[in-house]
Amino acid sequence: MTPHAVMPLLLALLLSVSGAHASDLDDCNREPATPAAGAQPGPAAAYWLNGHALQWPGLQLQAGERVRLFHAASAGLQVGGRAITGADGVLDLAPADVPLPQRLRFIGAGPRFVLPPGADVKGLLKSQLLLVHETAAGEVKATTGVQMPAALDDLYAAAEQVTDLGAHPSPSGTRFAVWAPTAQRVMLCRHARTGGPATAVEPMAFDAATGVWRARVAGDLTGQAYRFLVDVVTPTQGRVRNLVTDPYSVALTADSRLSVVADLASPRLKPAGWDRLPAPARVKTATDQVIYELHVRDFSISDETVRPAWRGKYLAFTERRSNGMRHLQALARAGVTDVHLLPVFDLASVPERGCKTPVVPAAAPDSEAQQAAVMAVAAEDCFNWGYDPWHFNTPEGSYATDADDALRRIREFRQMVMALHRAGLRVGMDMVYNHMAAAGQHPKSVLDRLVPGYYHRLDAQGRIERSTCCDNTATEHRMMAKLMIDSAALWVREYRIDSMRFDLMGHQPREAMERLQRRVNAEAGRAVQLLGEGWNFGEVANGARFVQASQLSLNGSGIGAFSDRARDAARGGGAGEGGDASVRNQGWLNGLVYAPNALGSGRPDEDLLQAADLIRVGLAGSLRSVELTTWRGETRRLDAIAYGDQPAGFASEPGEVVNYVENHDNQTLFDINTLKLPRETSREDRARVQMLGAALVAFSQGVAYFHAGQDILRSKSLDRNSYDSGDWFNRLDWTYRSNHFGTGLPPRQDNFGVEGRDWALARERLADASIAPGPAEIAWSRDVFRDLLRIRASTPLLRLPSAAQIRERLSFPGSGPGQNPTLVALRLDGRGLPGPKAVMALINVAPSAQALELPTEAGARWVLHPVQRQGVDARVRREARFVAGRFEVPARTAAVFVLD
Repeated sequence: MTPHAVMPLLLALLLSVSGAHASDLDDCNREPATPAAGAQPGPAAAYWLNGHALQWPGLQLQAGERVRLFHAASAGLQVGGRAITGADGVLDLAPADVPLPQRLRFIGAGPRFVLPPGADVKGLLKSQLLLVHETAAGEVKATTGVQMPAALDDLYAAAEQVTDLGAHPSPSGTRFAVWAPTAQRVMLCRHARTGGPATAVEPMAFDAATGVWRARVAGDLTGQAYRFLVDVVTPTQGRVRNLVTDPYSVALTADSRLSVVADLASPRLKPAGWDRLPAPARVKTATDQVIYELHVRDFSISDETVRPAWRGKYLAFTERRSNGMRHLQALARAGVTDVHLLPVFDLASVPERGCKTPVVPAAAPDSEAQQAAVMAVAAEDCFNWGYDPWHFNTPEGSYATDADDALRRIREFRQMVMALHRAGLRVGMDMVYNHMAAAGQHPKSVLDRLVPGYYHRLDAQGRIERSTCCDNTATEHRMMAKLMIDSAALWVREYRIDSMRFDLMGHQPREAMERLQRRVNAEAGRAVQLLGEGWNFGEVANGARFVQASQLSLNGSGIGAFSDRARDAARGGGAGEGGDASVRNQGWLNGLVYAPNALGSGRPDEDLLQAADLIRVGLAGSLRSVELTTWRGETRRLDAIAYGDQPAGFASEPGEVVNYVENHDNQTLFDINTLKLPRETSREDRARVQMLGAALVAFSQGVAYFHAGQDILRSKSLDRNSYDSGDWFNRLDWTYRSNHFGTGLPPRQDNFGVEGRDWALARERLADASIAPGPAEIAWSRDVFRDLLRIRASTPLLRLPSAAQIRERLSFPGSGPGQNPTLVALRLDGRGLPGPKAVMALINVAPSAQALELPTEAGARWVLHPVQRQGVDARVRREARFVAGRFEVPARTAAVFVLD
């Protein structure tokens, strides 16, 4: 017998001894297939309330009728006529008056039942389950599936304390652990080479106390690949055998095909000096943060001073003399503290091998040719914002110089962090835990193919909620919250992440976010600042399922939420607005009432007065307890002033508020102003209006947040949702020659819809050669922005750490009835603090000079802030003045005075 003939026999013998079979190894090499389109779960309208009780909302039971629970490990249950077939067994349920858990307060009314004593509920949860409503004669009246998360959380609560999930190599052996309590069998598929087939399959042992499956393999398997082979019952496909990557993967092969064993503490994965490099120590309190939001690929893909192989990659940040890094270094010197990176953990939308780069033709500023070229390859190109997480704990491979080297992305990510720290910048991450790229049996689904029906939030029929755009996760469930918290802790511990921004944070419980805060602080040995989108919408809105991490529910937590109060007042309208509305709904910055455009005339003066008061709300940090005399003459706390159907003041402390007028979502400030400012507005004045928006953020109490390129008049050629618009519509020019306005009509998707007025508006603006700024306007904006940063950095009164100090020191001269709403002023009393005795900041949005008469200040000696006395803006240097109680501010100018 030849050696080649002996090998299969030896392998078969080894597999039989281990409890695995040759067919299992074959299954380790079968790639997941996409299920048939339209596969939907059967209705699951009933709920486990805990580990022994259930509720069937909406069920009406008549005398003599009963409810029974049928189960089948093979998932062969069939409803045939008046009977159920294919069951392994059936349990009679007893009606019971059990309390409804608070976490399930959202479910509809209906009868509750308990299982018979001694029922093996853990075993039942591994099977197909069907609740059946029967007549007294045993005929089937109705059936439904049962949603299981509450039972799993009750029965496997101990899993929250498990610390060994994932793969853990050591010289003596490598341990593997995965939580899959409903799986009937789990095996470990091992690949000796990351590019080769599976060469071994190991049975995993089930821990009935925690629901964790474990295996231990001799030797240090660092660099080897693995997946889990899971036999489990699914809502759509019955019992299946899933081949799944590890949700706790810390390394992956290209395109996330295989998980890879790695020890993040290994010296092999650490750049030289990694363990010795301290983080920049520039943030004593949350309000010291000045954040610059940046996309890794945008940063360098167009920067010709970066070597070609590093453009769009983590390593571009290590090019210390590149144009992009010079720009960031200058911002750090001026006062930016944090760079916040759009999603950088493993995402599903960008091919890590062979992504395509569109060839965009030279075409007219309002042409459709550019978008046609970009969208032709959008699904396969190298760009996406990345809000489609696949694996939370692994750096994205498309930003590494070699995605095939599973460990390189770890080293290069750390090199990026080191480079930013050396530039004096802390590193923040955009954390996207509210949804996944896929669920169900989709090949890019991980969580739902391990524990079907658990990790995602379900509606009343058992379908996955998608209010966030995609398949929502359920961080109110123990192990989804644990995954989120463990993941955040890993990024702080292993990658030195300094701060975090949470996408759609209002879809997460406040309690889970507070636990996360405590955990990351403990990992870092310092405060890790958290902030996020506290929007209140969807199936969790208004606390329907839990106390949310949303604007109105976070006060007192210390976690920051973005404020839309001043943002909407400044820009006009609301988020996502398009078409005629974008032009008609002018804001305080761009001409509301005082400089109407062709479609914006006819707005009442009250609209401008209301907007000016909301600007003051933003300057006061949207704090509940601050008082303001409104344009109506009423002195009110900010939480008693209306912002639509919400209170304008929502935060308890200034560290709980993030102020901004532009970020990656929606049109850039330059683009929204292009639509709203009068068409005849000069390039110079467009730049000035842009800087008034920056001044509003710089002068506001709370956390200051800016979008990359806001300082250089960034345009996306009117694209209001550029998440999949390629490099072309997301470019940054660190040479300051162009802002890329008028480089083609943006992609039709998510923009101007169909042909008609919306489309004509875009064409009209993009074709107007007088709108796009030249190098002079871009350079001016860049330098004025840095002056604004220097003012904030050198003036602690503009970033007070507590609401008590703000209440004591902040006032709004010129507010109240009879105000001039185009000139908003704030005064900060500095008595008892180092620095000036007081600060007066004034923002004049009018296209003409404005003055504020304050007789009480007549004897004071107010002088222009030192930064502006030596600053770039000649208009403020020459024309802003204080004379005998009168502050004079030139057209479209922000001026800051200090009291000697």
